Amino acid sequence: MSKVAPIDQRKSDHIKINLEQDVRSALTSGLENYRFVHQALPELDLEAVDTSLTLFGKKLAAPILISSMTGGTPEAGEINRRLAAAAQTVGAAMGVGSQRAALEHPEQAATFAVARQAAPDLLLFANLGAVQLNYGYGPDECRRAVDMIAADALILHLNPLQEAVQAGGDTNFAGLAKKIEAICKALETPVIVKEVGWGISEETAKRLAECGVAAIDVAGAGGTSWSQVEMYRAPDEFTRQLAASFVGWGIPTAESLLHVRRAAPGLTLFASGGLKDGLDIAKCLALGATLGGMAGPFLKAAAVSAEKAVESLELTRRQIQVAMFAAGAARLPDLPGRLVQVGK
Repeated sequence: MSKVAPIDQRKSDHIKINLEQDVRSALTSGLENYRFVHQALPELDLEAVDTSLTLFGKKLAAPILISSMTGGTPEAGEINRRLAAAAQTVGAAMGVGSQRAALEHPEQAATFAVARQAAPDLLLFANLGAVQLNYGYGPDECRRAVDMIAADALILHLNPLQEAVQAGGDTNFAGLAKKIEAICKALETPVIVKEVGWGISEETAKRLAECGVAAIDVAGAGGTSWSQVEMYRAPDEFTRQLAASFVGWGIPTAESLLHVRRAAPGLTLFASGGLKDGLDIAKCLALGATLGGMAGPFLKAAAVSAEKAVESLELTRRQIQVAMFAAGAARLPDLPGRLVQVGK
């Protein structure tokens, strides 16, 4: 039987692989099939175009989410500190990586708590794998994750394919919807459910809406493929080939957004999965999302310095603002209806 790497080694592997290897999905996000209708006479002052919003009681300067990435190692702690400080400077939101490592090894909690310490006003999301609800976790563990970083909401992530293609993965997803519903009822903070890169279907969105989740992050296919990440971590050839075969799996982000919007029209949506820049975020907002999330570009910037992370976030915010300006949208709620579908 293959030896399973400890959680801290797995987290370290994940950072290294994402920075050094090509782990892209064979699919695209689908956002290339949409473009804004250009307005040559927008009747707007660019500097007055408003990218701000209020979410979960906190004001954001831009609809940008630093998607859940990391924690659990000293290197990850420094990256979280840089990302959080940058997000506070620019007025974006941030999610930390899975906190299971810190719940099971409390000495690692500081690598997550550093985010709130660096950014007292940040809209910050805690994070646990939803499948852990089938492996002994419950409301107490969820509260501990929230309290650990003084989070404003809890993300429960869904990653069945990733668990299925890694050695020793947690693969019992049976009966999970009822347990997610129980967490939504028990927690005082909002509960967000996200995929990790293969998208949310219409059927799953209906189920999650019935559970009472506050928001869904579609995290569609088109960006990082975690089966590819697990391929690079595989301890043997069998596991490597198993993971490699799913490089083209998933629901592209644009398609998933439409699925979820149909299934749960009143629910808050986040869009992530293969978004490259602020223009992609603006397209997602026009398709019904409230926030657009990216991980890789911000991770690479933060790996250099906090200043680079600020620069990357500022560029993303300006890209959103210019897209709104040239599409004739003065405020974020004006974006829907300003896209056309092409290439079909």
